[in-house]
Amino acid sequence: MFIKIVIAVVGFYLYKRLNGRRPHRTPRQARTEQRSSKEIGAAGEAAAQAKLRTTLRSVCGDDFYLHDGPLVIEHAPGTAFPTAEIDHLSITPFGVFVFETKNWSGRIPPSATPANLTRTAGNGTTEIRRSPIAQHRTKVRFLRDQLPPIWPVSGAGLFTSPEAVLDPELPSDLVSLDDLLHWMRVKRDTFKGPAQVDVARAKTAVLMYADSSTNALAAHTARVDKSRKLNRHQEAILGKFFH
Repeated sequence: MFIKIVIAVVGFYLYKRLNGRRPHRTPRQARTEQRSSKEIGAAGEAAAQAKLRTTLRSVCGDDFYLHDGPLVIEHAPGTAFPTAEIDHLSITPFGVFVFETKNWSGRIPPSATPANLTRTAGNGTTEIRRSPIAQHRTKVRFLRDQLPPIWPVSGAGLFTSPEAVLDPELPSDLVSLDDLLHWMRVKRDTFKGPAQVDVARAKTAVLMYADSSTNALAAHTARVDKSRKLNRHQEAILGKFFH
């Protein structure tokens, strides 16, 4: 147990060294920031959904499926976190695509580790954030395991803010909304499957693993929020070692 505490304390110290200390917030400030963040995120996801629809129609005509809003899939039944949320799911004749939406602003270059990105705000503040590619990796892998291998599954991170400046060194699967049409055309033109994806059959297959209940998204969000709250509580406890 002592070794675990030491590891946790050291990990917390390194995390703070990389990300900097957050200023103290009152509970009211925290709730206001959370509401504001959710509203900004919702606006970004709506913009991404609209752009995806116009892009898919341009590239595929009417032969595509775009799920209406986020999709909750049951990827680990019986575990503490049985579900995962896909921000946007599209199915085309040349593949099944999972999109993770981010409404970040500022300069966004790679980080020291592939799973993270660096975000530098306009005031020069730098922070490390998890890459959308790392975030949707388990969802992409799950769908690949469930679907026939002749139906390729891949994903991308969509940056919706016009104030996001993506570094040229970033992976090509991290794109702005303005880059989405080109990205989708490249996916279409490089498709090398033995036959095109049957959009209707692929849709049916994917939705077999979806939680379609009316409270699915709310229940999933509640589990995520509870986990984040627990993590913040643990950070607060560990932070006492450094005051």
